[in-house]
Amino acid sequence: MAHNRTRAALYACAVALATLASAPSRADDSAQTSERLRQLELQNQQLQEQLRRQQELIDSLNRKVNEIQTNTQHGKELENLQTEMKEPAPPAKNSGAFSLSKVSISGEGGVGFFWGGSESAIPNPEFRVDEARLFIEAPIWNNVYFFSEINLMTRESLDLSVQLGELYLDFENISRLWDRDRMLNLRAGRMYIPFGEEYQTRYAIDNPLISHSITDIWGVDEGLELYGKVDKVSYVVAVQNGGPSGVADFNGDKSVAGRLSYEPTRWLHLSASGMRTGDLTPPGDYWSELYFSNGWFPPSSPTNTSTYHANLVEGDIQFRLPHGYIKTFGGYVHYDGNDSASGSSRDLYYYSVEAVHDVVQKLYGAVRFGQIFAHNGFPIAANGNMGTYFFSGTLTDEIWRLSLGLGYRWSENLIFKTEYTFEHGKTADGNSRNHEDLFAVEAAFKF
Repeated sequence: MAHNRTRAALYACAVALATLASAPSRADDSAQTSERLRQLELQNQQLQEQLRRQQELIDSLNRKVNEIQTNTQHGKELENLQTEMKEPAPPAKNSGAFSLSKVSISGEGGVGFFWGGSESAIPNPEFRVDEARLFIEAPIWNNVYFFSEINLMTRESLDLSVQLGELYLDFENISRLWDRDRMLNLRAGRMYIPFGEEYQTRYAIDNPLISHSITDIWGVDEGLELYGKVDKVSYVVAVQNGGPSGVADFNGDKSVAGRLSYEPTRWLHLSASGMRTGDLTPPGDYWSELYFSNGWFPPSSPTNTSTYHANLVEGDIQFRLPHGYIKTFGGYVHYDGNDSASGSSRDLYYYSVEAVHDVVQKLYGAVRFGQIFAHNGFPIAANGNMGTYFFSGTLTDEIWRLSLGLGYRWSENLIFKTEYTFEHGKTADGNSRNHEDLFAVEAAFKF
């Protein structure tokens, strides 16, 4: 019995010692487990916060998508409602017609004060509307567009009658059919004659001065025009009627004009132009459609001439400067007809130089000088009285014009400018043209 008690006591001691020995190990395991549980709880909280933010972002995106869809639907409904109110429902064959909301209407013009010399076209000081034009543009179908220019008033107008300027259909980017962007485009209708480059900047808002060059070559005629661009080379060529009538052509021979332009660098622009007016037949073709020095190319004798024509060539150069530009052009005109009473052949030479420089910020200065030489004389109106120097038969042998001006650009839509122009010449019979100077002030605008 004593032996058994001793064995039990020893066994109890061994168990106690083992328990005491294992206590630190269990304490260490419990501490590690608690730390791991704490880290897992922290990671869980972070994941829950990330999920909450993602859900907020998804909810925000859903709201925006719903707003866009709602606005789009409302916009379509509003557009359909406006179309129904403004236009009757077209028949099925016109299902591709455009709505009035796609029509673009803009305008340009100029108002001012003009006072010329005693033998000028404006011998008395007068306020006048120099220009007033409306432009209408609209898409027709795919890359086909409509463009129209309505002239409410122009400097060349003799009254306040509304006149048609340009009006054409523009078939843009035909060359896309063979993967050549903008290489070939077509216009059909009534367009500016693409000879020279001044006609592109002769509107009041585009012209840095108020007067035009001494030659002022431009015109609008019915026909077809091809234009496009390949790399640094651009071109335009037109076949047009040639005569002044907008509703009939009195001669089957057509006018042909074209221009080839090249820009080797950003600051240099070059172009060469050529044109033939084609044969013109009086009395229907009482002068050419092409303007020249505020007049036209008329028959040398309305009674003795049955056909007449003019052929022209011109070169243009423009240097673009950091605060302005310098551009110049020069050309040659050969005029001829079958005047049975006297020879009508004439050769004319002309040139012009123009410079514009920004003085300070929006203030700029401009100067232009040009000259025309007409051996044996030619009817040249310029700034002179039309009755004296164009219609009366007086021929001018030589004439020059110097224009000096200042302009202030309030914005791209509004310019104030003032100018004084000196103009002098000599007629074929030796008389001087010394009373045609012009002073002018103008506000040019567009919208």
